Amino acid sequence: MERRIVICAPTGRDGALTAKVLQSVGIHSIVCADSDELMRQLPLGAGALLLVEEVVSGKDMRPLAEYVASQPTWSDIPILLLTRSGADSLDVQRAVEHLGNVTLVERPVRTIALITATRSAVRARERQYQVRDADKRKDEFLATLAHELRNPLAPIRTSMGILKHLYPDADQITQVRNVVDRQVAHLTRLVDDLLDVARITSGKVTLKKGQITLQSVVNHAVEISGSAMESKQHRLDVHEPDAPYLLDADHARLVQSVANLLVNAAKFTPPGGHIVLSAEVMGPMVTFRVADNGIGLEPSSLAKIFDLFAQTPVPGEAPTGLGIGLSLARQFAEMHGGTLHASSEGLGHGSEFVLALPVVLKDGQLAPPVQAGGPAPTVNAKKILVVDDNVDAANTLGALLGMDGFAVTTAYDGVAAVAAAMAHRPDVVVMDIGMPGMNGYDAARLIRQQPASEKMVLIALTGWGQTTDKTLASLAGFNHHLVKPVDYESLMACLAA
Repeated sequence: MERRIVICAPTGRDGALTAKVLQSVGIHSIVCADSDELMRQLPLGAGALLLVEEVVSGKDMRPLAEYVASQPTWSDIPILLLTRSGADSLDVQRAVEHLGNVTLVERPVRTIALITATRSAVRARERQYQVRDADKRKDEFLATLAHELRNPLAPIRTSMGILKHLYPDADQITQVRNVVDRQVAHLTRLVDDLLDVARITSGKVTLKKGQITLQSVVNHAVEISGSAMESKQHRLDVHEPDAPYLLDADHARLVQSVANLLVNAAKFTPPGGHIVLSAEVMGPMVTFRVADNGIGLEPSSLAKIFDLFAQTPVPGEAPTGLGIGLSLARQFAEMHGGTLHASSEGLGHGSEFVLALPVVLKDGQLAPPVQAGGPAPTVNAKKILVVDDNVDAANTLGALLGMDGFAVTTAYDGVAAVAAAMAHRPDVVVMDIGMPGMNGYDAARLIRQQPASEKMVLIALTGWGQTTDKTLASLAGFNHHLVKPVDYESLMACLAA
């Protein structure tokens, strides 16, 4: 379907004759009786379009022009336009202007000219498909890379928890642990960004909107960007409304967007700089402004800073980051129906980023008061089975749980996990999903087939955190789903639930 020629010649026998000529040289085609059928066939795939001039006259061209304008970035479908009038026709001129990749073929058409033009169009389309497929492989690679990077992060983070238990009052150990904690958190954010890029470019990101407070967005964004500010001793001023406005937005994505703007400002502001975060509400619009007195931007840079993987050099510093943060922030803004723009008076004059979103709930509804944290949840589980084919990950998590008084058993594959679950009857099974041989889903199903598993709590640990992954875990019998590297407090909350 992707390589066929879609022909639209509503009058006479042009369509049938053209299809016959192309068939004689092995080029598959389909003939559409009118513009409506053409528009029904296009989404099914086409190597090129072959149209007569009448198809692009008047209003008939509007749906086709809209389709062409909405193509993905890799696509520029070739259009062969059969015309008697040449480029002097007003309709033809409009077609060339609005349809883009148009080749004019004058009628009456010589057979060799038609075949040559069609083959050239198909070759051009093949190259577009190659670009698309390469881009898809890149996205798959990024997703796999990010997933694989999560695995070594898990035992590193857990090992820091063990050090905290063993040496709670040792200053030097505490300093080292804090350094590793910060770097693991930073690496985790980079991994999350890589996954987000792969998900967005493949169309797998959906917003999880809900009622959230403006203040919670500001507070979380400031917290996330805190280490970037502290490392260069910046002064951060925050201005926000006194009233607790409610927003209808995806909390995680909005926090991520504002935090990315703050981290970007910290990166491009010399040590000891001044950064201001302002949040304003006007009607349905909430606006976040991040201004700095940093190195500023040239006009040429303003046009490309939101491009994926774009990097702006920082004088006197080695390149850092992946060039992803600003691109993600704009993507998330647009998914909320908003915008993200940057401005600067030039090098040495700082920059300002303005994120505007139509997400404020009507009538300036006040957020309900947030209860302060109460006592830590009580954990009733006593026996825990930890399963992971990454031996270091299983052993370090098991050791940390053991220090907290749990009786821990470890297993390193799905088959051993099923056997251990039946032999030891644990209260909780904490199990990796992506194991060779029998994966975590299959192991969970087998465990759930046993009557003794009725009261067991199964917790999935995985590098994949999409909604579909959580659904698959639930269908397999898991009660909870945690993404690596797991936060120990989150695990404790699951054990208490």
